Amino acid sequence: MKTFTIPTPKGNRTIGEGQPVFLIGDMSANHNQNFDTAVEIIKIAAEAGLDAIKLQSYLPNTITMDCNKDWFIIKNKDNPDIWKSKSLYQLYQQAFTPREWIPKLKELADQLGIVLFSTPFSVDDLNYLETTLNPPLYKIASYEVTHIPLLKEVARTGKPVILSTGFATADEIELAVKTLRENGTLNLVLLHCVTAYSSEPKPEQTNLNTMLDAGKRFNVTIGFSDNNAGIEIPLQAAMMGATVIEKHVVADNSKSEALDGKFSLDSQELKKFVKSVKRAEKTRGKVNYGPQSETEKANAHYRQSIFVVKNIKANEQFSSDNLKVIRPANGLAAKYYEDVLGKAAKQDIEKGTPLNWGFIF
Repeated sequence: MKTFTIPTPKGNRTIGEGQPVFLIGDMSANHNQNFDTAVEIIKIAAEAGLDAIKLQSYLPNTITMDCNKDWFIIKNKDNPDIWKSKSLYQLYQQAFTPREWIPKLKELADQLGIVLFSTPFSVDDLNYLETTLNPPLYKIASYEVTHIPLLKEVARTGKPVILSTGFATADEIELAVKTLRENGTLNLVLLHCVTAYSSEPKPEQTNLNTMLDAGKRFNVTIGFSDNNAGIEIPLQAAMMGATVIEKHVVADNSKSEALDGKFSLDSQELKKFVKSVKRAEKTRGKVNYGPQSETEKANAHYRQSIFVVKNIKANEQFSSDNLKVIRPANGLAAKYYEDVLGKAAKQDIEKGTPLNWGFIF
């Protein structure tokens, strides 16, 4: 069973198969570069019952460059309107999390009993996180799956890694997994991730079976990162065996202004999501053949068994005329019916009596 353990403000937490889903809230750019909003998001995540809150660690000049050439302009028609026509540098100027916030946010998260960690987008960002935050694990964003120099340095920290796969091909994921493992990563979670950033996600474009295939193909723990609105699809992922689930979180009443607001959950949605996942975990349960409860155990009484359906005299043969397999289950199990036919009764047996071995020669 693939599991690993990390330290948390509440004590050690085991992540992986057979464990409760590790629920992550991604703050992303939803703080709108307002420290109080970032604080509110962490409080919302903790109150809802998330296990962790994740930051995104980059500066505009560590993730891109200040350039207005055509290929730096955001043009995808399906991207949020608030992103469109900006250069990448302009977007990240609005979106980045100021580094000076991180120690204060870590202190708050510790007080609230929630793990705070981050996604580095460059080696420079990673080095800053190692010296300032020293998180118990790292997240690699789906866009960085092919950033091999970064993967090598993250792996060399020796910490567990959660890797979103996004639109990466199987070959790209294979190289990323190989790179991480060869450079020191012992504990790895792959998150199937759909990066449509949609307020109305299309189930047919989710392909959650890819998550299951990745677990077998790459011999890793699996999970789901949802960059879309709603809770239905990540809930389905939990039912299918995701051990880690990530959702974007936004402060209340700021969905329309937050850069990632349209595909994020506010406090009420987040509480509903966590409650639903916990219920899904109980439903998924464990491997258990036989009665699932005391009620089911009692109901097993109404199975079929062998009963005497006509009065039988001592030494009379048992036959299909005087024995029947009927409910309830007080007599011999139905599997013995053919074995009993043709044998003789030791004594008189009254109609309606459950048959047992003591009646049979």
